[in-house]
Amino acid sequence: MLVGVALLYLNGPLGRTGPGCTVRLAGAQSTGVDADEDVTSFSLTVEQADNAATIAAVGTRLGMPDHAVSVAIATALQESGLRNLTYGDRDSVGLFQQRPSQGWGRADQINDTVYASTAFYQRLRQQRNWQRMEVTDAAQLVQRSAAPQAYAQWEPQARAIAAALTGEAEATMSCHDLVLGSPGSGVVALAGRELGTSALSGPQAPERGRALAAWLVAHSARLSIDQVGFDGRSWTAESGEWTATGTPDGRLSLHIAPPPE
Repeated sequence: MLVGVALLYLNGPLGRTGPGCTVRLAGAQSTGVDADEDVTSFSLTVEQADNAATIAAVGTRLGMPDHAVSVAIATALQESGLRNLTYGDRDSVGLFQQRPSQGWGRADQINDTVYASTAFYQRLRQQRNWQRMEVTDAAQLVQRSAAPQAYAQWEPQARAIAAALTGEAEATMSCHDLVLGSPGSGVVALAGRELGTSALSGPQAPERGRALAAWLVAHSARLSIDQVGFDGRSWTAESGEWTATGTPDGRLSLHIAPPPE
């Protein structure tokens, strides 16, 4: 397993230096700041946001609680920097640096982020009392790392990312300066595989709607999505920000960018 992954996050106001994503957790729900602070922000690469969205979606589809998503994301931050690596210590590969020789599956399976996330949650669910443990202790039950306390450093970031991607709190995921992929039918296929449903547009419960909106934004570069709206607020790839655009109505919408002429 990889340890000591370089810090890839910045706290506070974020300058834009190219494609990237930002998680913002507002007000009293923010992590690691004084109560009078308005927001906590963490920056991610586009790849990190995409992988985090997969981890969160799989956890939700499997019926895992939000705490499990925080554990999984903290683990992936420590083990791979939230990157789907094809290499690692000994035969470790993938987001969680899972090892084929330790029963996690074939290397090609582990490098499938949906498979790897599913395997992580299945192993976590088998651990006794993990729900009542701190993030780092629950992660260690699964990973059996030589540096068992290393996961703790990622807990604030992981909880904020998980909050945005599960809809647990008033957190937002936004991505900016994106290079959108080729348009196609990828949204339906990916939603079915990760979320277990392709029913995205239309009325949504508040928490579910926030989660789906964050999932769409985090995957927007891959899926060529240039606009997402939920409950009177919209994100556009052009602006890279969420803004109020209408009356709150509990509806989710998305728009796929047309192919270039």
